[in-house]
Amino acid sequence: MDQSLTSIFTANESEPEVSQSMRDIASLAGVLKDLGSQDAFQSPGEILRFLRIIQLINEEALGLDDPIENEETVFYRYQNRFTDEHPPSKKRVEQVIRILINNNWMSKQSKQLKMRDLGKRMMDMLIRLANDSLAYYKHDDIGRSLFQARRDAELSEAYDDKGISGGNKIASIIRNVENAIQLMKERELEMLADRNALPQLELIHGLMEDLDVKLKDRFRQFQTVEESLVLTNLMQKGTAVLAEGTNLSLGMINKFLKFTHMQETPLSSNIQPEKVRDFITKMFAPPLHSDVPNAHHLLSFMEQNQYEDEAIDGLWIPVKFAAPLSPIAIDEGIHYLETYEPIEAPMEEVEEEVVYSSEEISEDDVEELLNNANWLMMKEMIETEKIEKYIEEQEEAPMEQVVIEATSTKWSDAINAMTAISALVGNKKVAITKGEQGTKSPLYDRNWEWMNDADRSKVVSKRKNRKKTE
Repeated sequence: MDQSLTSIFTANESEPEVSQSMRDIASLAGVLKDLGSQDAFQSPGEILRFLRIIQLINEEALGLDDPIENEETVFYRYQNRFTDEHPPSKKRVEQVIRILINNNWMSKQSKQLKMRDLGKRMMDMLIRLANDSLAYYKHDDIGRSLFQARRDAELSEAYDDKGISGGNKIASIIRNVENAIQLMKERELEMLADRNALPQLELIHGLMEDLDVKLKDRFRQFQTVEESLVLTNLMQKGTAVLAEGTNLSLGMINKFLKFTHMQETPLSSNIQPEKVRDFITKMFAPPLHSDVPNAHHLLSFMEQNQYEDEAIDGLWIPVKFAAPLSPIAIDEGIHYLETYEPIEAPMEEVEEEVVYSSEEISEDDVEELLNNANWLMMKEMIETEKIEKYIEEQEEAPMEQVVIEATSTKWSDAINAMTAISALVGNKKVAITKGEQGTKSPLYDRNWEWMNDADRSKVVSKRKNRKKTE
């Protein structure tokens, strides 16, 4: 640690080495892009087969296997090595190798396929990434955070100690341990209630102790005062976090062992109130190393049903009675509940007198109502609004003028207009009279003709309502 770490973030971007390293990343992106563009490589199974293929090529480059003459050699070597119900076809193997050649990971010679240095480094990185992910997912939620913290410590040893930046691994260790501690606090009751949680608790405690050693070893690498000042906050934070995590995991183990053997603890025949009171007081905030459980711990262990009918579905709620009740009062209360009969008031039914009324209507009014009903029914079948609106505005006009100006010059509209006029005449809404001789009607450009030319000049006028006389 006596020299500055090699980091892409502190290097001069104009250096040729930076450009070359970025080309390597672009090459990796190109391979992943070419694979992702194929629908077959979207499933996890196909990705695993791709990793197996590059593992075979990688072993040949390391001298662990015979040289690879062509794609067919990789195809048969895959079938002999791996147990796969759906192995890749020759076409698929050729496709993968072609992608690797196009991105300069491999070179195709006359009698052999050889891996380039770029391909070896990229393949190593992909295989290591897959193995790290597999090891990560084999742990539970807490174990994953602690595994990643230990992996960060190992990467720090592999990179930072060699003068290559590993990417703030010390801060990553501390953050992963903090996440694990938070999960431990949230799942403490669940673990204490699980009878098979002791191996998991021991594993968590072992990982905490291992990380404590590794993190202290990381801090020892910074010997000078200047470097230690830079990491003062991280050192203090890391020490506090690991101390809390170690104490928490050790306290959970002690509580688990204590509660497991609690039913074998001998009981004395006499009860000392002071000790009971002291025990209840400590239950509110027990120390980490204390064997005293809090109320949540006790209730979670009651769910294990170690005694018959102990684990009852529902929620444990403490109940405080206002005052003790005497046996006489209890008997009276039970008797009252058993013999209680509500007092019901008699129902009084009030009969309502039915009053009949008669209404008289004249014959003319009946006829008018029937006509209005017939007119409304007719309007539902025949569209008369346009003609009615036009006659309301003009009061009277020649029939051809009404037909065309109220609708249009089309033959279909003329038929509908004549039907509407007939309905209005039949219901005494309008009247049709002969036009005066010599009256000229306007000429319209239409593609239909009247059967009787005299009909075009007949006058359609609004009918006047007759006033009723008494």
